[in-house]
Amino acid sequence: MTEVANINIDDAVLVRQCWEGDSAAIERLILKYQNRIYNVILKICADPDDAAELTQDTFVKVIENIDNFQGRSSFYTWAFRIAVNLTLNYCRRNVRIGFSSLDAEQIRGDSQPGRILKEFLSDDSTPDPAVVAQNRELCQIAVESLKKLDDAQRAVIVLRDIEGMTYAQIANVLDIELGTVRSRLSRARTKLKQILEAILQ
Repeated sequence: MTEVANINIDDAVLVRQCWEGDSAAIERLILKYQNRIYNVILKICADPDDAAELTQDTFVKVIENIDNFQGRSSFYTWAFRIAVNLTLNYCRRNVRIGFSSLDAEQIRGDSQPGRILKEFLSDDSTPDPAVVAQNRELCQIAVESLKKLDDAQRAVIVLRDIEGMTYAQIANVLDIELGTVRSRLSRARTKLKQILEAILQ
């Protein structure tokens, strides 16, 4: 019970404890964010082994640089920036050609996932995450479609529509202007819709 309570200590308090040499504090920060960071990395690089290694590399960098963290952003945003930068650099160095295509029978427009996706495509809103989560087939289509975006587009979609970051947080994580976040997200969503529309034809 004590460990769980410790994990929920305010990040700023834990960071100050890290600066004071408290090794338990950095462990609490890692426990607090390791799963979220792993999941974001996995959705960008699409390989569980690579994601695990990149998550480890992220926290090595966090530990090495915690003394340089100046608190201009939240620890959460700073750590995600390290994670996303490492992942995008890795993806650029290790370009994967051609993801496996989806089975046409699995993604017919008249199937239940097909109908849900058609509703999504006819609306300006994003799909209800609860609906997506309850449908394994739909999840697979969404994941495979994300893989077809370029790394920068995939990163902004993952951070905004999956991780739920604000535009300001995304700008901080990706080190880009707020307007660039909006335009990149718009292009990424348009591209994703085109991919889904092609699947449903």
